[in-house]
Amino acid sequence: MTEPTAEAAKNKYIEKMGEALGSQFDALFREVAWLHFRWGEYVELVGNPKRVEVLDEAASALFRIILEALWEQTLLHIARLTDRPKSSGKENLTIRNLPELVRDPEMKQTLVELVETAESKAQFCRDWRNRHIAHRDLDLAMNKSAKELEIASISLVNEALASIAKVLNEVSLHYMDSALGFTLGVGGAGNALRLLRLLHHGMRAQMGKLPVASSKEDYPPEL
Repeated sequence: MTEPTAEAAKNKYIEKMGEALGSQFDALFREVAWLHFRWGEYVELVGNPKRVEVLDEAASALFRIILEALWEQTLLHIARLTDRPKSSGKENLTIRNLPELVRDPEMKQTLVELVETAESKAQFCRDWRNRHIAHRDLDLAMNKSAKELEIASISLVNEALASIAKVLNEVSLHYMDSALGFTLGVGGAGNALRLLRLLHHGMRAQMGKLPVASSKEDYPPEL
């Protein structure tokens, strides 16, 4: 029986990095890869005003729920990946574990600096997690003069993701002699852009502006 690709990759990491580092690196890589993919789908949906118009016209309340969930999941995920190694007496899967698993002093120091940068870039995510998502800060909810949540935006999320990716990429370059590539969505039949186009075409067909069947050329450039 052929060994599954994911298991083969994990075994390769362990072979090159050792059990402790290789296992955690593999788990972190899969977390970060999935986070990039999911974030890419969010960006596809809200990438320009025309796409948001399609969502609003099709089902504004439903898509508001979906987009809010995707946004909050992304901030939670980034916060988790940059959390302390332990919380409430239990160990966490976090990039902050990696420097202590590396033996080479120079490599360790490089990772410490990259992790500190990632922590800083992700600070706004932890503020949202602590005072709005995981917990609802009473003062923030009831007091108009309370300290506002830290500014959050697509560009800031992109920066936080890039800083986390740099940590993993440094480990990969050192041990595997290869760079990692994280993709913001991969396209295909099941992606957000496909949904947008189907919604756009369906609404046009409903209004009698298109036949039910259509080719890709019928979609406007922004879709």
